[in-house]
Amino acid sequence: MFYALGWFAVFILISLWSLAAWAFHTITAWTLSSAGALAGSSGAIEVLHVPDWLAPWVPDEFSLALASMLSAFMPVVEAVLEWAPALVGGLSVAVWVVWAVGSAMLIVLGVVLSGMIAVLRRRSTTPAVSSGGPAVSG
Repeated sequence: MFYALGWFAVFILISLWSLAAWAFHTITAWTLSSAGALAGSSGAIEVLHVPDWLAPWVPDEFSLALASMLSAFMPVVEAVLEWAPALVGGLSVAVWVVWAVGSAMLIVLGVVLSGMIAVLRRRSTTPAVSSGGPAVSG
């Protein structure tokens, strides 16, 4: 019974691990594949501005400095966004490798858990040795 509960818990953990890996891969692949569309929009920096509700507390010099800093980094950001769709193929391999390592570790956890259950069952079923000397029959 305890073996079944232990392995059931391990299989639940493997299922959750697989679901997390799938979700991470799906979201990251979608993000990387749609990042190439953002690379062509160089006018995105001009759209960025401080929200109206925050404008009274932000100095104008800070807003201008932020805008100039973002415009200086724009070529770097565009270069990274152009390379992003090419990373999707490598992402699949990386996710599979991480998933396999994590699954193997969970299976090892199941084996260790089974071993611990076996040791605990063996201890509970062995008869207790009395601390006194040998029994004398007379």
